[in-house]
Amino acid sequence: MALAPGTRLGPYEVVSLLGTGGMGEVYRARDTTLGRDVALKTLPDRVTHDPERLARFRREAQVLAALNHPHIGTIYGLEESSGHRVLVLELVEGETLAQRIERGPLPVDDAVAIAREMAEALAAAHEKGIVHRDLKPANIALTADDRVKVLDFGLAKATDGTAAHAGAGPLDSPTVTSPAGLTGMGVILGTAAYMSPEQARGRVADKRSDVWAFGCVLFEMLAGRRAFGNDDVSDTFAAVLKGQPDWTALPASLPPAVRSLVEGCLEKNPRDRVGDISTALFVLRRSAWTSDVPSPRRAPARARAVSALLVLGGAAVGAMAGIALWPRPAPPAPVARFALRVPGGLPFTLSRRMIAVSRDGTSIAYVAAGRIFIRTLSDAESRAVAGADPGIQPAFSPAGDAIVFWDDRALKRVAANGSVPVTVCEVAPAPLGLDWTDQGILFVDPGGGIKRVSPNGGTPTTLVPPADGAIQGVQLLPDGDTLLFTVARGGALGQLRVGDAELWDKAEIVVQSIRTGERRTLLEGGSDARYLPSGHLTYMAEGTMLAVPFDVGARAVTGAAVPVVEGIQRAAVSAAAQFAVSDTGTLVYLPGPARGGQGDLFLYELGGKALPLNLPRGSYAYPRASPDGTWLAFETFDGKQTAVSLYELSGASSARRLTFGGNNRLPIWSRNGQRVAFQSDREGDRGIFWQPVSGGPAERLTRAGPGESHVPEAWSPTGDVFLFSSTTSKGVSSLWTYSVSTRQAERFRDVTSTGVPTNAVFSPDGKLIAYQVGTASLGEAITYVEPFPPTGDVLQIARGGRPLWSPSRKATPHLQELLFVPGPSQLMSVSVRTDPALGNTPAGAVPRQFGLAPPASPRPYDILPDGRFVAVDSAAMPGGTGTRDLQVVLNWFEELKSKVPAAR
Repeated sequence: MALAPGTRLGPYEVVSLLGTGGMGEVYRARDTTLGRDVALKTLPDRVTHDPERLARFRREAQVLAALNHPHIGTIYGLEESSGHRVLVLELVEGETLAQRIERGPLPVDDAVAIAREMAEALAAAHEKGIVHRDLKPANIALTADDRVKVLDFGLAKATDGTAAHAGAGPLDSPTVTSPAGLTGMGVILGTAAYMSPEQARGRVADKRSDVWAFGCVLFEMLAGRRAFGNDDVSDTFAAVLKGQPDWTALPASLPPAVRSLVEGCLEKNPRDRVGDISTALFVLRRSAWTSDVPSPRRAPARARAVSALLVLGGAAVGAMAGIALWPRPAPPAPVARFALRVPGGLPFTLSRRMIAVSRDGTSIAYVAAGRIFIRTLSDAESRAVAGADPGIQPAFSPAGDAIVFWDDRALKRVAANGSVPVTVCEVAPAPLGLDWTDQGILFVDPGGGIKRVSPNGGTPTTLVPPADGAIQGVQLLPDGDTLLFTVARGGALGQLRVGDAELWDKAEIVVQSIRTGERRTLLEGGSDARYLPSGHLTYMAEGTMLAVPFDVGARAVTGAAVPVVEGIQRAAVSAAAQFAVSDTGTLVYLPGPARGGQGDLFLYELGGKALPLNLPRGSYAYPRASPDGTWLAFETFDGKQTAVSLYELSGASSARRLTFGGNNRLPIWSRNGQRVAFQSDREGDRGIFWQPVSGGPAERLTRAGPGESHVPEAWSPTGDVFLFSSTTSKGVSSLWTYSVSTRQAERFRDVTSTGVPTNAVFSPDGKLIAYQVGTASLGEAITYVEPFPPTGDVLQIARGGRPLWSPSRKATPHLQELLFVPGPSQLMSVSVRTDPALGNTPAGAVPRQFGLAPPASPRPYDILPDGRFVAVDSAAMPGGTGTRDLQVVLNWFEELKSKVPAAR
């Protein structure tokens, strides 16, 4: 489609034709509204007449419009006028890099400077999930003031995994047109010469394809010739797939690190290639590496490139500091940080520790939506482990080639690359600590102490008998005889709910000999200790990781504690800190509040969209909606004390604190919405109080006995009666009713739960209650329904718990919808009928976008009368890392040693 000078497309007036290419024509135009010159790029007919491709192109243009970087040519918009569709681009004056290379190789310093600015542009795009796919010298402009502008991002691919083009072949690349139409033209050879092997094979292009093209451009700048180029397209593709660049064409004065960078970028297997463009920035920004140090001409060696340029997700591994060709002592390995995002935004499974790192730091395992994923150094994305779905609490084998995990009352072993899982031994419930050592698999059996079992299976051996309280975490020290673990005194694990993390903050960190049984206390006032080969012991207190120098031979702390990482989330059941450290110094952790299950509050629309409430970032928990759905009551935690606060969902006012004095938790609304009941320890015990929402003094309703705690569960929608649970020091919960009119509490039949609270709820009509009962082992539950008042009829719904009645439109006088959680991060529903007899329909999945609580804690979510959810979920915060991003720190030992000198 040719546009004559003077043609108007909206506010743009065509001035002249600038050039043509496989993706259309480019014109200089005048923006008559803003008074500036722009570039208009037409789209080819095969795009403009394909509704699906055009819709996809519009979506990508919207994403790319967010790119704002000094080294990226800006996209101003997508204009549609008089049947024409054009991209409106920044007009960049100057020559292209292709024109500059035509005059010969660039000096090394110039090539490095240009490459650095190219890498900065690609890094900015990759951070937003955008892959260029057509990087080449013709798409790189050199402005009059010597600035680099990377162009044609308007034809890039958003890496959301949904592109219709994902399976396209090489001839569908943005600027490779049909050979029948343009055989022999430079645009074909130009694009093919920079196309990665995976693109040439018709596979999906990811950011490693851009890394390949970057390496091709850098090679061409230095050598003055293409890395891969022949007389026709087929020969060029063959060279890309099978050939090697002429490495002798690189200048002899090229710094070794830059040579290794080029070689690493041009590895044909994406897994062996430099995994992220930030590696290039790391190399090119090191001014010391740009000195003229002669290097021998040599062919690329896979082992050398991999050892020199190990990369994971966004930063260089510590081996970068020792790039093989550097002739002088290597400087300290650089500390690098980046975020690791879960595929598809799946929620993490936070009941127990969900992160593991292999000893060599090359692989990270984590659990999301009840599935175990692995991210290795050589992969650009995470992958689910076949055979470990479902599964929780992974731990790597010493060699890193296998994983042990827990599922369905057993420890299971599976190859790290996936296989049929093998049962190691029966364990129920899930362990509270797991470590695969050279001497076998160690695990903390709740109520059973610390045990060891062979990876090949067999009967576990008890190494540490059950303690008075609870044991958390276990690690075998290098002597092969000493165990490091935590003991929490003052209550059984059944009492350790999400809000009781302070009990672990008062715990003891101990070592104990397997041979003699001798135990020694190392530290008091912390938990979840780990020994590190750097000569340190780390542990957790109040959401902060602290480190002390540790003499492992003497088994003694040799210095004062120093805070090293603040804000690490705890596991909801075991209270373990969500972090892992490799022997090589790779730290992976999940940022979040000190108390598991706390975070920001969000309102989830019926379509799943998360809307943040008008609340400051903070630590909130257990939201409960008022009967009319206009207010919320929830916990707030200021680091010292827990309070109940109120918030109007209209956002007309900010949250206001309702309770004062002591710790006040777990609110529920009265039937008329005029009062809120809650647990409080203000008078020494954990009884239940209530208080008018308009203000006024709190009034006691129940008094818990010694070693007991009372938790308000739900208020009847038809009477002044509420359900509450009473939990003993041994973790046994019973269900009770409380009548406000008589001020009397009565036991609700003989409902008893071991290890998990009852989490009882009334149906919307008040005629049914649902509750969960713990089985013989902690951490498991079964959901039941029965009439209220009780008639003796009891309906077992399913394995799982955390029940919640839904005000579904499907509900009738004899049919009501019940939601429950059968497993980690799963939400199901059944319809419960009361006529002609108590029964239920088969369970079906319920779509949702927030995390779900384990059975040993109250629900961190509630449902409004209109069916919307309100939930605690820091993952939903726009622009934030939230709970869907792991934080990775490479070479963390260097930072640790600078803060805390190691034991000598």
